[in-house]
Amino acid sequence: MEFVANNKEIENKFLSTANAQSVPDLSSTGFHPLKVEAFWVCYCHLARPSSLPSPTDLHLFKEGIRPLWEDSANCSGGKWIIRFKKVISGRFWEDLVLALVGDQLDYGDDICGAVLSIRFNEDILSVWNRNASDQHAVMALRDSIKRHLKLPHSYVMEYKPHDASLRDNSSYRNTWLRG
Repeated sequence: MEFVANNKEIENKFLSTANAQSVPDLSSTGFHPLKVEAFWVCYCHLARPSSLPSPTDLHLFKEGIRPLWEDSANCSGGKWIIRFKKVISGRFWEDLVLALVGDQLDYGDDICGAVLSIRFNEDILSVWNRNASDQHAVMALRDSIKRHLKLPHSYVMEYKPHDASLRDNSSYRNTWLRG
C-alpha cells in the first residue's frame, strides 16, 4: 500500500497481513495507493490485538517485501525484539504502526516492516531492518523506537540478525544483542 498525506507522497509503503500461512507474491495482490483517510477506514476495522487468539502474528511490511527471513530485502537484516505484557502490547503496536505509516522513525529507509506476535504468556513486537551489519544504523533505530514508543532508556530490547534465525530456526531465542 502506498500512503498519501496532504497531497505529499509518503515514501514508506506497507502491507498488513495476519497469520499468513503462505505469503503471497505481492505483485499479484492488486493493492492500490491509499490516502490517509482510506488507511484509517481499513485500520478501524482491524481486530485489536487483545481480541486475537494465541498464537497470531500481525505483519506490516513495506510494499514488495514479504515477512520472510529469506526475502531479498530482509536476508541481510535483522530485527529488534520488544517483549510486552499482554495487556499493553496493543497500545505499543498501534503507536508503532502510526510511526511507520507516518515515516516518524529515524533510519526509516532501513526499516522493512514490523510484526506483532501474540503468544500465550507475552506479546512480542519486532521491527525488521535491512542491514544487520550496519551497527550505527541498528543502534540508532533502537534509540528511535525507544524514543517514539516512550520506553524507558533502561528498557531491554533484543536484536537478532535474520541469518541467525535461519541457522537456529527460531525468531526469538538466542538473541545476540541487548540494549
